[in-house]
Amino acid sequence: MTGPVSAHRLGVISCHACGLVCEDTLTRATASSRLAPETDPHVDCPRCGAPLHRRRPNSIPRAWALLLAGLIFYIPANVLPVMYTSLMGSGSENTIMQGVIEFWKSGSYGIALVIFIASVLVPCTKFVVLGVLFATSQRRSRWAMMERAKLYRLVELVGYWSMLDVLVVAIVAALVKFQGLSDIEPRIGILFFGMVVIMTMLSAMSFDPRLIWDGDNE
Repeated sequence: MTGPVSAHRLGVISCHACGLVCEDTLTRATASSRLAPETDPHVDCPRCGAPLHRRRPNSIPRAWALLLAGLIFYIPANVLPVMYTSLMGSGSENTIMQGVIEFWKSGSYGIALVIFIASVLVPCTKFVVLGVLFATSQRRSRWAMMERAKLYRLVELVGYWSMLDVLVVAIVAALVKFQGLSDIEPRIGILFFGMVVIMTMLSAMSFDPRLIWDGDNE
């Protein structure tokens, strides 16, 4: 036998809750209960009592549902205003791209770049990457499995910084309030953008990355 040995071949299974590596009794239980091969019977972890599964149940359908919810929320997040700016008595409401343009015109290039990357580039990239991961895993594709696993880890890493745009708006609003002649307030669009971040993070968390390698076991 060449190449890495899988847990399935070794006859072990890992608990999702406590990480304990247990003997894979699911195979014998499935055979004795005459369940379908993809259906796991109820077997509990001997240490924490959590149900054992070879893969997270309904991982891909749940991940797809959360990703589609994030896409739906992304539309009002871009159409509705995310902040209100007032200067010398004249005020205006800005969407994400209008805010980027306003900060760029005012000379705040760093803030404009941060908002563009966090609000436009990163979410769109996450939608594409997660969609590719879900689709290829659902088809048990063997295409670029190592690269797909790295992409998933990258999405997890980027997820920690996904709220950066919301944080920037909050910090800028707090700083501007110290000046008597101008004001910045968040608007409803920032709420929808926050929902986009939450939905994409939950989608990535719901996906079982071990599904990437299932095509190699066939």
